[in-house]
Amino acid sequence: MKYQIKETKDLTENEIEHILQLWDISAWNTMKSAYFRTFFKDSEFHFLVDADQNILAIIRVNFDFTLKIADVNYPFAEAVGLVSAHKKKGYGAALVRHFKENVIQRNLDTIGFCHSDLRPFYEKCSIEILHNKAKMIKESVGSEWINSEDDDILIFNTSNERKELLNQLSSKNNAYLITKE
Repeated sequence: MKYQIKETKDLTENEIEHILQLWDISAWNTMKSAYFRTFFKDSEFHFLVDADQNILAIIRVNFDFTLKIADVNYPFAEAVGLVSAHKKKGYGAALVRHFKENVIQRNLDTIGFCHSDLRPFYEKCSIEILHNKAKMIKESVGSEWINSEDDDILIFNTSNERKELLNQLSSKNNAYLITKE
């Protein structure tokens, strides 16, 4: 098994096809590679591959992720789309370990999100979890701000100051996801 990182522009057609298959999101299933490259232009892809370069596990880093907390914008790298090609083989956990080491080495403020049923997996991977804090992040949908669907915030790497800001989120102290127009 080998750990590798690719920018969106460096992905092959086959890799893009395989990524979309692994993610299995109906709205993206027919996405063409040119559109994929545009849609995920602010991303980086982390893989675990076998000797034949087949993707065993993938995680995407979204660099276009900013949370507004108490009127201050905080950019983060957002870890999303973790999928293993084969369940219960340890590929996802191995990728998470490599990924965490990488973002710490690069000193990237990196967070992710999960539903509460995935806590045991991330705990096994030694990822710090801020329980029930993701619900305090509001996302703009039309003209409304709605709560995030996720439960928890995952801390892959961030300063103690930023971690404390995230830990202080509450129904009276929300964070707002800022999206580029």
